[in-house]
This record gives sequence, structure tokens and C-alpha cells, in this order.
Amino acid sequence: MVKTEREHRQDIVDIGRLVYQKGWVAANDGNITIRLDHGRILSTPTGVSKGMMHVDDLIIVDNEGNKLEGRLEKTSEILMHLVIYNMRSDIHAIVHAHPPVSTGFATAGLSLNKAILPEVVIGLGCVPLAEYGLPGTPELSERMKPLIPKFDAILLANHGAVAYGGDIQKAFFRMETVEHFARINLVAQMLGGPKLLSGEDVQKLVESRGRYGFSSAATAEPGCPIVAEQAAAAHATADGQERFTVTRDELVELVEEAIRVRENG
Repeated sequence: MVKTEREHRQDIVDIGRLVYQKGWVAANDGNITIRLDHGRILSTPTGVSKGMMHVDDLIIVDNEGNKLEGRLEKTSEILMHLVIYNMRSDIHAIVHAHPPVSTGFATAGLSLNKAILPEVVIGLGCVPLAEYGLPGTPELSERMKPLIPKFDAILLANHGAVAYGGDIQKAFFRMETVEHFARINLVAQMLGGPKLLSGEDVQKLVESRGRYGFSSAATAEPGCPIVAEQAAAAHATADGQERFTVTRDELVELVEEAIRVRENG
């Protein structure tokens, strides 16, 4: 069933309220859009809290970002949305926000690229990091362009995150998955580091996407997510040196042997 423009407006207002209540934005941060048709984009305006919007606050812009309808002004980040729509014909809604934990990864220069959770492997693959570009300028979109065709969610260095999908609910759920993944990843790091899934496990998960109802025009990307074997190989060759691991008992035995050799020497 095709939704009316009024229904799309209500969807954006409802999602904006959820985004605000979840603490993914502060003040007037973030922006949400829906592609109405081939020439019109429904968008949140600038200067309005996403948790306090009215359906009549939203504006409509064309594919070049020119305002067609609405009493308020367009967001300075509309170009980012237009670039995604231009590069992905399957995308009809976009959510940009600043979820605290995933934005923390972005400000630390870290992507969410490890094979940790089956649900994330199936739904997103991984979440890469776009290099910093000044918000509201073409520089930001240029840094994102190599990643847009391959992924359905992107971290923006020192800025936030953007997620997109075939409808506004899918875009919102992908953003929710990004932040949930970041929180679990952070806790795992605090507990000594996550245990990654193997390459075989990841391949089985990727092959099961259709069975679980996941589909996307995004292409698979080698090494994203990073699997256990890749992490082990990288660890072994870090700093150009081969690394070995020992158990506590083995370490104690090595120390005792070294002491005996010294005493007998």
C-alpha cells in the first residue's frame, strides 16, 4: 500500500521523537529524510528539535537541494542525503544522528568492523568509518562516496553516523543496530577484547541472509567484517615481529627455568 505524503510526514515525526528519546541527538542535531518520488525529498528542517517536530514543520526539496515547499529552512546537511539517494536507487529513507557510543568510536577513528554479533553480520556486514569532512559541505559527502554503494550504515569521523534503507523503519532499525553494536563492542573491549567469529561462521551467516529476510543492494566487501583468522594473522605480524602466546603455567615454568640456569651458571 502506497503511503500518502501526510503519512510520510507523520513517520518522520514519529522516528524523530524516538531518535530524541533514545539520546541519539541533542538540541537540534540530526536530520531525517524520505524520498517521496523521483524529484521530491521530504526532510526535517534546520533549527528544530527532532523530538518536538510537527508534521507541518517538514519541508520538501528537489534533487538539487532547492526548497520546493515549507515555511522553515532546509538543513545544511541535505547534500549528504542527496548523494546517498543519487548513488542508491534502492534507498528511500535516511537517518543521520549522533548516537553517543558509536559516535565515540567515530571520534576515536575506529570503525565497527569486527565479526562479533551474528545479527550484525547478517544485517549490516560491518560499519565502516568515513574520513572527516566539514559537516554541511561537499567535503563530507566526498569522503562517504566510496562507502555508500557497499554499506547500509556509515560512521562519520568526529561527527556521528548515518543509516539508510528502503523505508524509514529500516533506516531507523539500522541506526539502532549500529548503536547497539557499538555498546556491546565497547563492553567487550573493557572485558579484555571480543572473541571474533571465524571466516567459516561469517560465510554461513552471509549465505543465510535471504532466509532471515535481509536484502540490500550493498555489495559484499572482503575483510569487512574482520574475522578471527584475520585478527590472529594481524596480531602475529604486528610490528614485523612474530608473536607467541603462553599460558600462566608455561610462563611460570619458563621463569623458574631461567632462574635455575642463572643459579647454576
